[in-house]
Amino acid sequence: MRTEVPGPCPVCQTEIKYLYLTDEIPYFSEILIISALCPSCGYRLADTQLLRNAEPSRWVLRINTPEDMMIRVIRSMNGAISIPELGIRIDPGPACEGFVSNVEGVLNRIGNVLDSLLSWAETDDERERIRCLQESLKKVKEGNLAVTLVIEDLSGNSAIIADRAEFCRIEAVGDDPDGQS
Repeated sequence: MRTEVPGPCPVCQTEIKYLYLTDEIPYFSEILIISALCPSCGYRLADTQLLRNAEPSRWVLRINTPEDMMIRVIRSMNGAISIPELGIRIDPGPACEGFVSNVEGVLNRIGNVLDSLLSWAETDDERERIRCLQESLKKVKEGNLAVTLVIEDLSGNSAIIADRAEFCRIEAVGDDPDGQS
């Protein structure tokens, strides 16, 4: 279902349209995709939310083959993405956007950030480290380097859709498993 709702831009108060779109992801859940774009100031909003009871979660997927590039990934604007073997961690910030993609799309997003960083690098050592990461991402896509993709989301609205993806609940800050505070 697609619904457009008019409302003010939170930055400049221009009247804009907020788009709400629901989509069913087979064998998983229905999701809500929320987006908006202000033509006046350039404000953008993109987020995804699972339309089921969500709890703080960690999703882990071992990436081994080129076929793994097609595995569906949902990242809400609250999801942190990491690839520990490469020392990559992307934490959500104020401009963070949610997306529905696949593993290859996540790697391409990381590659785009590395391309930008390369132009900002000040030393040869920084440039060499970025080029090594770019080469590692290429090897992952080709199936020549196995890594682990991890998504942690305190809102519970992120996921990796694969039978072999590991899911575990993250204990919220202040939770005491013994029931004692």
